[in-house]
Amino acid sequence: MASSHSKNTLHHLIHKVMLLVVAFGFSMTVRAAEPLKIGYSDWPGWVAWQVAIDKGWFKEAGVDVKFEWFDYSASMDAFTAGKIDAVLMTNGDALVTGAGGGRSSMILITDYSNGNDMILAKPGIKTLADLKGKKVSVEVGLVEHLLLRNAMKKAGMKAGDIDIVNAKTNEMPQMLASNDIAAIGAWEPIAGQARKAVPGSKAIVTSADEPGLIYDVLAVNPASVKARRAEWQKVVKLWDKVVAYIEDPKTQPDAVKIMAARSGVSPAEYLPLLKGTKLLSLEEGKKVYVKANGYQSLYGSTEIANTFNWYNKVYGLSQNVPSYIDPSFTNAN
Repeated sequence: MASSHSKNTLHHLIHKVMLLVVAFGFSMTVRAAEPLKIGYSDWPGWVAWQVAIDKGWFKEAGVDVKFEWFDYSASMDAFTAGKIDAVLMTNGDALVTGAGGGRSSMILITDYSNGNDMILAKPGIKTLADLKGKKVSVEVGLVEHLLLRNAMKKAGMKAGDIDIVNAKTNEMPQMLASNDIAAIGAWEPIAGQARKAVPGSKAIVTSADEPGLIYDVLAVNPASVKARRAEWQKVVKLWDKVVAYIEDPKTQPDAVKIMAARSGVSPAEYLPLLKGTKLLSLEEGKKVYVKANGYQSLYGSTEIANTFNWYNKVYGLSQNVPSYIDPSFTNAN
């Protein structure tokens, strides 16, 4: 009896283990089949991906990707919370997110801002010096704050010359319309909404004054980079197709229509925004991935952003910039 009982127990155990193995295998398959989740927001270099989404190019390339739409800072929060695998953000803001616990690898440079980031001032204010003693609203610690501080430094102004008022970037149209704010920092198309809110307001500083101050990147959770490298490689490879479609005069009208629809503006309003964003092909991106000082290199530009962030107490510890940068995906193409 005892031996038959042990036999039954053994059979039962083997059966249980087999079920567990099958269940584990199934859960792993389900996990592997989950799409890559990418957070994106309203910036031309990121809305560019909408072309690939609408055209079904990811499916054609054999990669399952889900893009999730956010306000900019909310996309970084979602990334830090582990709700998405990757986020489209600026190189300097990748350090801010990383210092807050959301480490990332910048595997693709989508573009650099070439005029679409700006300090927008009310009518009557013509230069940065006119803002002395006045209130300027920016999202503290993020990219427009860096643009403002960089311009002030070049103009020989001290940090205390301007009273900074913190607000979310998507609130900037209301901020500019309020009585006590003289200027704001915003990027297109939010800057355009602010111009509508305050007719006659104009840019007194833009990112075209400092090409390479603001690079825009696809920043991916390092664990996802490691586990799903082949899939991320397919995503990076598709970027050239996106850039070509947007820049080819024959297909540009269709691309602009797609991008404008995602941003909720007309194609006529959207077209000028492309001029303020220098989309970078993978070949152009390779040059930016070269290690060098200054704004022509992603390393140099990010190091400048790191110094700014640390100096302005955006985070307490200076970040190890090279550990955030992964040129291998771009260089493989």
